[in-house]
Parts: sequence; C-alpha cells; structure tokens
Amino acid sequence: MSEVWRPSVTVAAVVERDGKFLFVEEIADGKRVLNQPAGHLDPGESLLEACVRETLEETAHALEPSALVGIYRWRHEPSDTTFLRFAFAGSASGPDPARRLDKEIVATHWLTPEELSARRAMHRSPLVTRCVADYLAGVRFPLDVLSREFA
Repeated sequence: MSEVWRPSVTVAAVVERDGKFLFVEEIADGKRVLNQPAGHLDPGESLLEACVRETLEETAHALEPSALVGIYRWRHEPSDTTFLRFAFAGSASGPDPARRLDKEIVATHWLTPEELSARRAMHRSPLVTRCVADYLAGVRFPLDVLSREFA
C-alpha cells in the first residue's frame, strides 16, 4: 500500500494599517526570514481560530478577521512538503505589551509594499509577496465561504 499524501494546512494574517502590513521576522531553518503572522492548523480548531491564535502568539496583536484573501498551494522542495495556506485579511488591535511572543519570533515589523519588496531575499516563501499582492488587488472572499466547516 502506498503512503497517503497529506498537505500541511497553514493559516496567515494579512493585516494592513495606514499603508503598512504586519510581518514577523522569525528563525526558520536556521536563518532569519520574513512572513505574515502564520502557522499550522491545530487539531479541533477552525481556520479562523487558528489564524487569530497564530497572530496573537506571533505578534501580540488581537486579530479580527474580515475576509478570506485566498487559498494557496506551495511546495517547499528541500523538505518535499506541500503547504495549503488559507490567508485572511483583518484588522488588529494591540500589541499587548505583557504578552510574550513565540520563541522563534525575533521581531515584528510594519512594512510598506516597497519595503517588503526590498527585503525579498528574506521572504520565507513566495506566498509572502503573493498574499500582499492579492490583498492590494482587492481580492476578498466573505468569511461565510468557510461556514461549511464541521467538527
């Protein structure tokens, strides 16, 4: 019997404030990279719950999701891992100064699209740029498109 292929399901938050986007600088595979607040879906949680949790854990900002920006499939060749990313737009309050960030997080940044582009070599994946580009192009799907999630 052959092995069953399973993509790694992740979520990401696209948070824009005054023309700047919220990013995390984190350590991944031994190097500093930039990414949206993002992470893996945990057992028993909805995609929205995962995105709110990951944003809080990585940035100390409380996320209020407003729309789905997109669903993206990307293969990380070195690890032969396929990621299925659900990216959500939303607003964020905070940060909560009393909250400690995940240990992998080096810093949080608010970057313009131009500043993000200038740091392209640091992007964790091509999805970093793609999610911002889709957001800026006005791509939005209502959150109730996910209302068919069942426990």
